[in-house]
Amino acid sequence: MNWQEVDVYVATADGLYVYDAKGNKLDPVVAEDVRGATGEQPFVKDAPVGLVYVADFAKTGKSSAEDKSFYTAADAGFIAQNVYLFCASEGLAVVVRGSIDRAALAKVMKLRPDQKILLGQTVGYPKK
Repeated sequence: MNWQEVDVYVATADGLYVYDAKGNKLDPVVAEDVRGATGEQPFVKDAPVGLVYVADFAKTGKSSAEDKSFYTAADAGFIAQNVYLFCASEGLAVVVRGSIDRAALAKVMKLRPDQKILLGQTVGYPKK
């Protein structure tokens, strides 16, 4: 489909950003540490980077709800797999997470009603 409908949000100690792929830059969204809200596991608040994959249904045209759900989930999976491959090549620790209070996080992230949180992915350093 090439909708390019999945936005990657990046949570760090400095704030929350959305990745602008065309500009290859991070655009600020929230100027506070929101990592603790990106998942229900205790480690998310301390990990250096929390990624949140958000489907933007405004970019999916007049597709059916079933197609929107299927393709956005698949696309988020492809993106997460690329992050896994990069982290493996760099010796970083990474895990995909589905345990997210999506309603609460959507408020923190200031998402529109036509945006849906799909997955979280935490990136950090392996424990020695």
